[in-house]
Amino acid sequence: MGTARSTRRGRITASVLAASALVVTGCAGGGGTPTETEDASESTNEPVTLTVATSQNEETPNYYCGVQLLKDRLEDADIGFTVDLFPASQLGPDADRFPLVQAGDIDIDLQGASALSSTFEPIGVVDAAYAFNDVDHAFRWIDESSEELFTAFHEATGVSVVDGWFFGDRTFTTKDVEVTSPDDLDGVPIRFPNSPQFLANAEALGVTNPVSVAFEEVYSALQQGIAAGQENPIVATNAASYDEVLNTAVLNNHQVGIHWIIVSDATYEKMSEEQAALLEETIHEIRPENRDCVDEATEEVLDEYRANDAFTVVEQEDIDMDAFISKAETFFEGYFTGENLEAYQAIRETAD
Repeated sequence: MGTARSTRRGRITASVLAASALVVTGCAGGGGTPTETEDASESTNEPVTLTVATSQNEETPNYYCGVQLLKDRLEDADIGFTVDLFPASQLGPDADRFPLVQAGDIDIDLQGASALSSTFEPIGVVDAAYAFNDVDHAFRWIDESSEELFTAFHEATGVSVVDGWFFGDRTFTTKDVEVTSPDDLDGVPIRFPNSPQFLANAEALGVTNPVSVAFEEVYSALQQGIAAGQENPIVATNAASYDEVLNTAVLNNHQVGIHWIIVSDATYEKMSEEQAALLEETIHEIRPENRDCVDEATEEVLDEYRANDAFTVVEQEDIDMDAFISKAETFFEGYFTGENLEAYQAIRETAD
């Protein structure tokens, strides 16, 4: 995987394999007494408690098919890990949590690139509307082409992007507004997160009246008609119960939602090399399982919508996808400048 963790991971893995080889060699000599190598290896794994934070609640796949799996597998490995989970922004909103990650007070966090861009602006481009064709494109970029951007992010912040988990394709859900082209969004008050990249996405998609309210206020804004819709992955919309007050899902899939799993240098210093290697391997191994879980949960929710006579699903074949994609690309080619434009163009160049 071509991220900022590659060099460190290679060093860690090599050290762990070397230690394992020494243990095997010692055992091959016969006898039931542990070797000095075995004792030394075991003693390096001191107890470590990892604090894991996310804005998502327990009803979302990135909780029950993500951080909960991480907790279970690290603790079951029996090499000193205790993992405490803090979902639903219990430790504060994304922007407030990031300094705690840098300090090592929060050990692992799931963050969107737009939130991270408040500290390191270029990383925000990965959240640009239609930057990625689909989740396969996003994962291929992570594995093959992300190293330069994520290395720069680490150098600027002291925080590593270990991997990315699929959050779901971001779509519009509205109250009685059927969207089939960017023109249908003109004047409609749609809630977007209050970050420069998300507000740029609004403009790129044809939203001329974006509504920026805090995550905690979205439900009431929808209920009171302050916003006529919002954009989120289907699973997040359902988990937050926004579909109690909205009745139309628009499957335009304008952004591949990725939660980036971030860990600071301060947290790595708490762990042995074996523990750090296991943490990274486990995060990476969960990625495909998590994606399958998100896809399955998304289809289950959509099937419920389709079976509900009071709910409308605007299917992708009924949407002018070319109009959305070309409008977004034209917008961002003029919106981004300098290294941000270079990063955006580099992502688009990796598309099939």
